Amino acid sequence: MAGVSGEELEVWIDQDLCTGDGICVQYAPEVFELDIDGLAYVKGTDDELRQLPGETAPVPLTLLQDVVDSAKDCPGDCIHVRRVRDSVEVFGPDAE
Repeated sequence: MAGVSGEELEVWIDQDLCTGDGICVQYAPEVFELDIDGLAYVKGTDDELRQLPGETAPVPLTLLQDVVDSAKDCPGDCIHVRRVRDSVEVFGPDAE
C-alpha cells in the first residue's frame, strides 16, 4: 500500500453514519465489534470498545489490508484510517 508502509496508523468509526451492517467485523474482528446498540466500534489493544465519538484504535500492520477493505466496503462510509504522526486520513471517506 503506497504511502503507508511502516507508518503507524489508527482507525475510528463515525457512529452517526454507521449502518450496523457488520462488514467491518467480518473483515477484522480483532479491530471492530458491534455493540448492543447495533453500531460498530473500534477496539483498543486491551479489547475494550472505544465508545466515545472519534476515539481511535491502533491498526496492527498484520491487519492493515483487512481494515482498509472494511473502509472501502463499508456501506455507511464511516470508517476512517489515518496516520498517527500527522492525523492525515489515508483510507476512508476523507482520504485525499
